[in-house]
Amino acid sequence: MSKYDLVFANPLMNAAGTLGFAPASHDAQALSGLGAFVTDPLSLGMRTPAHGPHCLPYPGGFLLHTGYPNPGLNTALRRHAARWARASQPVIVHLLVQKVEDLSWMLPRLERLEGLGGLEVGLPPEVDASAAVAFTRAAAGELPVIVRLPFEQAVQLAPAVVDAGAAAVSLSPPRGTLLVANKSGSPHLVEGRLYGPSVYPLALAAVRAITARGLPVIGAGGIYTVEQARAMLASGALAVQLDGIIWKEGLQIWNCWKSMLA
Repeated sequence: MSKYDLVFANPLMNAAGTLGFAPASHDAQALSGLGAFVTDPLSLGMRTPAHGPHCLPYPGGFLLHTGYPNPGLNTALRRHAARWARASQPVIVHLLVQKVEDLSWMLPRLERLEGLGGLEVGLPPEVDASAAVAFTRAAAGELPVIVRLPFEQAVQLAPAVVDAGAAAVSLSPPRGTLLVANKSGSPHLVEGRLYGPSVYPLALAAVRAITARGLPVIGAGGIYTVEQARAMLASGALAVQLDGIIWKEGLQIWNCWKSMLA
């Protein structure tokens, strides 16, 4: 059981991977509409970009393949912990984990920091129920934990991770594959995460299925309008995370949407 509750001043936040590792001081006013700031994914050690990163459009959205590059937790703490402490909204650190043992090294470094409102633990795409429970239990500590579930398994895994101590679950972007031509013109397959308006119907259905079981969920996936955010919240979501709309509309969206959702 965490020492602190998961609380949001308003139900809008960014999704991991959209706004960097810390709130920028020159964007403080623009970010004031955020209920929480979610960091880009951080792993225990450094990760380099995936070979041949791709952002590939398709009708209704785009596929993103980056490999989640990041400097590793210790370097990120040296660079950003002070900014987390000064942030005007709670910071939720997103942890990218591949092994349960990673969390035993990561948690002690995070729980002593100021300015954190919780952790979001992103599970590997291939995780099964027993592993999801093990990750959740390993993440349990003083900070409330959001477990970001693989989109395709979210409805099935949500009950187990909430029973294991998650304060809420969130949804990762669904994964897909596109056929593209390389520099020589030969076709090849690119796998990655899917963003865009076409994701929304699936995301809303997942949120409705999870909340129908009485489980806490943060909605995400293809939210591009205030009406779509309202529908997520009306379906029982605790909050919503925005992704592609941020890249399209910029940071001013927070205060505009905040007033419309009031």
